[in-house]
Amino acid sequence: MNLPSALEITQTIITVSELNSNVKTVLENNFPLLWVNGEISNLKRYPSGHWYFSLKDADAQVRCVMFRHKNQYLDWQPRDGIQVEVLALVTLYESRGDFQLNVETVRRAGLGTLYEAFERLKKQLDRDGLFNTDRKKKLPAFPRQIGIITSPATAALHDVITTLKRRMPSLPIVIYPTPVQGRDAARNIASAIATASARHECDVLILCRGGGSIEDLWAFNEETVARAIAACSVPVISGIGHETDFTIADFVADRRAPTPTAAAEISSPEITELKQQLSRQYQKLHHAITRKLENSMQKIDLLTHRHTHPGERIQNRLSHLQHIQERLIASITYHIDKRFWVIRSYYQRIQSSRPNLAQMAEQQQRIANQITQTCLRQIEMLATKLQHRQSQLMQLNPQSILNRGYSITYSSEGKIVSKANQVSAGDKIQVKLAQGQVDANVTKTCNNSHKTKKTSRRSDKY
Repeated sequence: MNLPSALEITQTIITVSELNSNVKTVLENNFPLLWVNGEISNLKRYPSGHWYFSLKDADAQVRCVMFRHKNQYLDWQPRDGIQVEVLALVTLYESRGDFQLNVETVRRAGLGTLYEAFERLKKQLDRDGLFNTDRKKKLPAFPRQIGIITSPATAALHDVITTLKRRMPSLPIVIYPTPVQGRDAARNIASAIATASARHECDVLILCRGGGSIEDLWAFNEETVARAIAACSVPVISGIGHETDFTIADFVADRRAPTPTAAAEISSPEITELKQQLSRQYQKLHHAITRKLENSMQKIDLLTHRHTHPGERIQNRLSHLQHIQERLIASITYHIDKRFWVIRSYYQRIQSSRPNLAQMAEQQQRIANQITQTCLRQIEMLATKLQHRQSQLMQLNPQSILNRGYSITYSSEGKIVSKANQVSAGDKIQVKLAQGQVDANVTKTCNNSHKTKKTSRRSDKY
């Protein structure tokens, strides 16, 4: 932009909008993107997602804005009072005439080299496959013992132990003490992980470290620690720093927890929840068993109703035979009566025709006798057959067999025992007699029918 001469300045009149626009153009053309160091002050996050804050030092301050489409990629949350370095464009907010910086990105002051090393190692380990989800081990639902890799002096360890004792008081804890900050912290942490992996006395390991600056947490960004986590045979949970803190160990670990306390919660089951689950399972099992028993009882009632005792079946057959006998006698009587009326009709016809009465009477008597003899023989034969069948039925009646001194033996399942190999020594049997029954235990069996001996102990149950 060509600035007017002093004479032109006194004679040219411009508006405020033109002034602010010209100043903005001069600033943006003469100041490219640059890094500015200062302390964040008066940080405000608007619902739109944009951030507004001031960047100040001991002698001055400048307004800054970081729009949503740029701050959404930041993996940490700035706050008032921290020293930062911002990459920004020097400009002017025309509507208010405010001199400001449009921030492209922001980092903690003095940590540019560390961030570059962090990103470089992160890309390298990602290429080596250490971040692949396929290699991450599944956490056990019910660990038998939990290992904690941390410094015994950290407050985070107390929080983790308190959480574990609250959630599962009976869960054993093994502490692998190691410095988590300082010059040799990374080497010591890697050594502790290797020791825990070799001992394999724990089902899950927790990397425990409280919050701090990136320098405080840098031991967990070292390659030796990342390689040790990847080579560990035990599942590893990283509980390092606060929720906004990310380290290389978080990406390599089998599970990342936002805080050490959260790591303790992830690694251990909740005893109260387990009790509730057991109670629910008990109720379901109790209801299922109750329904099963009820169904079985109903089935037994149905089978009992459909089952008929052998004696009752024999009685039913006898009643049926008696009914048949009555029908047979009625049929014979009917035929006799019918023949009688036929004879009577013949007699009346003879009487009407005045035949030889004496001869006819003799013939009639002879025929009547024949008919009578035939009917008597038929009745006698049917009575004999009926008596024979009654005798057969009585022989088939189990009660008759029992009355002769025999008995029926039932197994514990209620089945009739007819062979010695159907029971074994020690089995319970039930012997039914003509009157009463005996419960006994089998002491010996023999399959040879000529040498079979069974001795039983009576239980005096009739």
